[in-house]
Amino acid sequence: QVQLVESGGGLVQPGESLRLSCVVSGVTWDYYVIAWLRQAPGKEREGIGCIGTADDSTSYVESVLGRATVSRFGMWNPAMEMNTLKPEDTGTYYCAMRRVPRGLVIREWLLTDINYDYWGQGTEVTVSS
Repeated sequence: QVQLVESGGGLVQPGESLRLSCVVSGVTWDYYVIAWLRQAPGKEREGIGCIGTADDSTSYVESVLGRATVSRFGMWNPAMEMNTLKPEDTGTYYCAMRRVPRGLVIREWLLTDINYDYWGQGTEVTVSS
């Protein structure tokens, strides 16, 4: 069984940076997209950025371009760094994964169609002064 465990959330002040980490286990295939998503209170869950495990290519939603960076430290240790955090960044942040065909081009649709196969429990991020 695939499991994802996020960490790194907490209380941060506006303008600060944050690094979230995720540990993935139980995978049975090499071709996945790993995404970071979030859900603000009272809002719909939305994608932030994602990375393909085959080639480390990434995609981001426009709202976080220049502020968020998705990467991997080890094959199954994705991370996301976000800087200049704003109060509207507050929410529950998730690491999620979906199996994809070999050679899939990483594009933004992977962050709007968020029907991912596996999800972590989420880590809370609160941006407040």
